[in-house]
Amino acid sequence: MSSSRTDRAGASGSEPIPSLRKIIHIDMDAFYAAVEQRDFPELRGKPVVVGGAPNSRGVVATCSYEARAFGIRSAMPAAQAYRLCPEAVFVRPRFDVYRAVSAQIRAILREFTDRVEAVSLDEAYLDVTASPFCQGSATRIAEEIKRRIRESTGLTASAGVSYNKFLAKIASDRDKPDGLCVITPEQGRTVIADLPIGAFHGIGKATEAKMLALGIRYGRDLERLPLATLIQHFGKAGEHYYRIARGIDERPVVPDRPRKSWGAETTFPVDLSDRDEMCEQLAKLAEGVLDKLSRHGLTARGLTVKVKYDNFELVTRGRTLDRPFRDVRDVVPHLADLLARTEAGRRKVRLLGVSFSVLENAQRPVILDLFTPD
Repeated sequence: MSSSRTDRAGASGSEPIPSLRKIIHIDMDAFYAAVEQRDFPELRGKPVVVGGAPNSRGVVATCSYEARAFGIRSAMPAAQAYRLCPEAVFVRPRFDVYRAVSAQIRAILREFTDRVEAVSLDEAYLDVTASPFCQGSATRIAEEIKRRIRESTGLTASAGVSYNKFLAKIASDRDKPDGLCVITPEQGRTVIADLPIGAFHGIGKATEAKMLALGIRYGRDLERLPLATLIQHFGKAGEHYYRIARGIDERPVVPDRPRKSWGAETTFPVDLSDRDEMCEQLAKLAEGVLDKLSRHGLTARGLTVKVKYDNFELVTRGRTLDRPFRDVRDVVPHLADLLARTEAGRRKVRLLGVSFSVLENAQRPVILDLFTPD
């Protein structure tokens, strides 16, 4: 498969061209699995699943493209992945290695611009509008980034190039693996018009179901709805959907974006049914997260409890205080109260999680939380 393929959609006719920026989205291909196949040649060409063991309650973190051919996907229970592909090789994650490789990749990206926004270990946005490299061509910069990543790490990346973050993300997904897709300003609205609503980055399953119930199946259906109607059904996020449907996304590339939240979760080998035991597990998780926050000089005012029942139904309950949590003793009563607002105890629980948000500097309480439309 070629290392650089350019996809150009049909033009949108007389629509106005948005203000020009040059945004690149870099997305590593099956990152964790690709690192495992790189480091262990015996895994190459085989269906590799990184995550929990098939006889455990764990889930798939990611999987190789060979495994995806069997229908295996991220966040799928490992046992289900095994049923889909019994010959798959299940590998425990090595996050220290993945973080080290991610640091190599970010260093390469910063050679081209200081406007790099890493959104996870395996993906990042770059604003190369003012970059002098490659005669200012965003497409050529993306090609060069892909080449350097391959030479330095032995891994492949897919790149999307466009005039805003939303379309750059859509572009990077279009030609995986090892692809390069360009969506020009003239093409943006046509691409969005033909895009299934479930493929819109930031629209989850619940919102997709709500949109389908309203007859919104493609971007063109979303574009037909007035702003007032979208706000009526989706609140403030309706403004975001209204603009995205028209190819407008003015979100900047934000270097060194602060984390919105810190959390931890655990899947139990046997479903829990005792609420007191659940509270103890939540307290342990909370204590570990609070320790991490303290080491980073942060406090938090937001708390969320995550519960996954034995049928895999997931619910969350949260609250925000007017002052930061001091320590785990301060958190425990809130954990118990939030858990009581779920059906935990009346229903068996396979997973519990805790996350802290509305983060503040412990010495100088400046809110670090950022809003991103869902």
